[in-house]
Amino acid sequence: MSNKLNDSMSLAKPEANNLSSKQKIAVVIGIIGLFIMGLAIFNTNFPNKTLFLSLSIGAIVVGTILFANDAYLTKLEGIKNDGVWFKSISSRGMLGWVTGVFLTGFYIVLYFYPQYLGQSANGEPNTGLISLFDPLSNILSGNPASQWFVYGTLYTVAILVFGYKFMLKYRHNRYEQLRTASVMFFQLGFAFLIPEFMSRLNTSPDYNLPYYDLKSMWPLNYYLFDSWSINGLLSSGSLGLLMLLFGIVSIFVVSPILTYKYGKRWYCSWVCGCGGLAETAGDSFRQLSSKKLSAWKLERWLIHTVLVFSVLMTTAVIYTYLGSDPNKFWLTRGAFVLSVGILLTVVFAVIMIFKRKELGKDARYGAIGYFVVIAALFIMHYTGASDKIFFIKASSLRSAYGLYIGSIFSGVIGTGFYPILGNRVWCRFGCPMAAVLGFQQRMFSKFRITTNGGQCISCGNCSTYCEMGIDVRAYAQKGENIVRSSCVGCGVCSAVCPRGVLKLENDTMEGRINSNEILLGNDVDLMDLINKK
Repeated sequence: MSNKLNDSMSLAKPEANNLSSKQKIAVVIGIIGLFIMGLAIFNTNFPNKTLFLSLSIGAIVVGTILFANDAYLTKLEGIKNDGVWFKSISSRGMLGWVTGVFLTGFYIVLYFYPQYLGQSANGEPNTGLISLFDPLSNILSGNPASQWFVYGTLYTVAILVFGYKFMLKYRHNRYEQLRTASVMFFQLGFAFLIPEFMSRLNTSPDYNLPYYDLKSMWPLNYYLFDSWSINGLLSSGSLGLLMLLFGIVSIFVVSPILTYKYGKRWYCSWVCGCGGLAETAGDSFRQLSSKKLSAWKLERWLIHTVLVFSVLMTTAVIYTYLGSDPNKFWLTRGAFVLSVGILLTVVFAVIMIFKRKELGKDARYGAIGYFVVIAALFIMHYTGASDKIFFIKASSLRSAYGLYIGSIFSGVIGTGFYPILGNRVWCRFGCPMAAVLGFQQRMFSKFRITTNGGQCISCGNCSTYCEMGIDVRAYAQKGENIVRSSCVGCGVCSAVCPRGVLKLENDTMEGRINSNEILLGNDVDLMDLINKK
């Protein structure tokens, strides 16, 4: 008999697997790449920055690929939990906390103290880590690197290499393969390369294009309607005007149509960079998402509060950009406020008339939010406070939103807390884009996750690995369709189900939502109920 206290008689070995020799070599290679970047932070004078940057990124990429190959290609296709709750980094152990502190510290320095990374001031040359990325930045945009270029490069590399790892892990599931390839494509092309090429166009006097992620749209891209952004787009000829029109059309046409047909997954799980990083680099932490009822209540209040804040901030910023003279502005302040009020009133009225029963008591909270926004518009326009909402300057409101929501929440907490709170903290609790798309998904989308209660064995894999904190098993046990605002349609619940109980579908609006209906064998209307699903 063994003297080890942690020996298990379970057929499925619960302990975390030890690293193989190949995985240890892969980890060392990756650490070497990070070590080179660490040397750069301390102003090491590299004789050839292009070579050492290539070695650093190359070592990180090669190390991750070798590790993923040995971890997954040596095993059969299928569900792989691999003792995830027994690994220190993925179960809030010491390594997880150290990783969280490191990521949080990096984001704090990146956002608020870039000089410690070597960001230049007053036109002086870059130093430190940022100077290491100068050669790549000069190739792409013709400009020296900035802290945002360094961040964008590391962000893109993380999505690409961990996306490769994710595709190996879920290689038994075609849906996971396709959507991961999609987020890798959009991050590399639309979020990284194209903006850099746009920056190169600005060397010509004909262009003054703002630098931003082309796939981001309002309210996630809250700076689209800032005066500097609008002025830059309007002063860049047809290309700038086309980009501005595309941004507006995306909000009111493209997004609603795609969400109606496919749910919010078209963006949150196939396009969005925040979601892309969460699904790839953050995949090992998805099980840490809280499934508590209190977390769900906090989620609903917090994310919709951020959305209201975003609407008010954007309205105030656009309002201050406009004027009151119809001879100078084709869209005056009065007409703009009236248009926003009418739009919100129409949306509110349609929902109350056609969807009130589905909202339940949430309808009251929606009404409160609606009247808060309308009251703010009224006060702003008719009290003479032309640059204020609730007597707060629009510029101050914008700065506060950018600091607390755009930086601290989405960056420092949203990514830094992966190993502590799960990989979708920002998407679940703070992203206003997720709130808008989730509202559309709940009310007007064809998307749902269908379940087969008769096949469910209550293993709990689906609920455990739902990154949005949804108790999927509770729906599956009752054979009830899953139609939730927070669901991003990642499909992992279906991928880890050993019985094929869950299926992502786009069908008709009829029969999407079944409120607590349990399929009983002696129900005389059983077949009618099933047919309606």
